Amino acid sequence: MAKTKKTRIKAKLKKGVVTVKALANHEMLSHQEAKRAKKEANWINYIVAKVNGNVVYEVSTSQFLSKNPYFKFQFNAEAVGAKKGDKLEFTWVDMKGTTRTDKGKIK
Repeated sequence: MAKTKKTRIKAKLKKGVVTVKALANHEMLSHQEAKRAKKEANWINYIVAKVNGNVVYEVSTSQFLSKNPYFKFQFNAEAVGAKKGDKLEFTWVDMKGTTRTDKGKIK
């Protein structure tokens, strides 16, 4: 299994809303691209973000995301009890079952 690079995460709390920006490092090979490159198709198909054990973002994706996809989302900090200094856990899973979990601090 290939070693994956760390997901870059920035999470900022402002006026009760946490804005998260995450850059996942992944090749994201669609069926068409994989066929041309004579490789196996593989892309991130599931993403979940948690704070204090609470899910704040969850999505299933398709092959139509770009290489090294960028995600930006917001959530209500008060609803999940998030505060500055808490850790946001960002996890993705790809078609081959590779799972990557990284953490970022809410600032």
